[in-house]
Amino acid sequence: MTDFDGTRVLVAGGSRGIGRAIALGFARAGAAVSICARGAETLEKTRAELGPRAHAMPLDLADGPAVARWVEDAARAFGGVDVLVNNASGFGAQDTEEDWAKGLNVDVMATVRASRAAAPHLRAARGSIVNVTSISGYRASARGPAYAAVKALLVNYTLSQAAMFAPDGVRVNAVAPGSIEFPGGTWEARRASDPALYDRILRSIPFGRLGMPEEVADVVLFLAGPGARWVTGQTIIVDGGQMLG
Repeated sequence: MTDFDGTRVLVAGGSRGIGRAIALGFARAGAAVSICARGAETLEKTRAELGPRAHAMPLDLADGPAVARWVEDAARAFGGVDVLVNNASGFGAQDTEEDWAKGLNVDVMATVRASRAAAPHLRAARGSIVNVTSISGYRASARGPAYAAVKALLVNYTLSQAAMFAPDGVRVNAVAPGSIEFPGGTWEARRASDPALYDRILRSIPFGRLGMPEEVADVVLFLAGPGARWVTGQTIIVDGGQMLG
């Protein structure tokens, strides 16, 4: 979509699904890309796909010091940071202590901590942050109240970050994907385990299919690139019209 040659990009939760598609999109556009995730084997496989300028670190994104180490190690390897993509999710859905902790520790605090660690580098580069939230943050969810709440929090935090960073020339935006299907993902599993739910979601999308990770990645690249140089504090819904129903 645009030329990212020489750009230094960090993608949290970049080993699979939407994160992998984002990382690959930047790498194909010429960027040096660092990714992190818990699964070392999948992480290494994706790192190899990203090419010779890739960097990766296995870590639990709920571990604050580990998140800071990843950002600093990637910044040293690349000589700085131009773009931070906060994509990770703990996928805590239910109204339980455990699921609330997953969402708050990963979806929210990993975003806060990675942004904080990257801030000096982003200010120096006049770079950008793109947060990945969800359309779940815009509606009530009896099926996943904790997930919906933390995603709503990220929409609001994107606004606050944009205001905080604007004086330094750093832009902050977000994407809110709808239902995205990919191998090994939640919706592929739901197709088999809960076909009634899968079919209901499918029928709710005017375009008649679930989205693909690459369709989210394309919007992330746009928001991070010069074509969006006058855009900040926005959350772009990427859902094929799912929210229209």
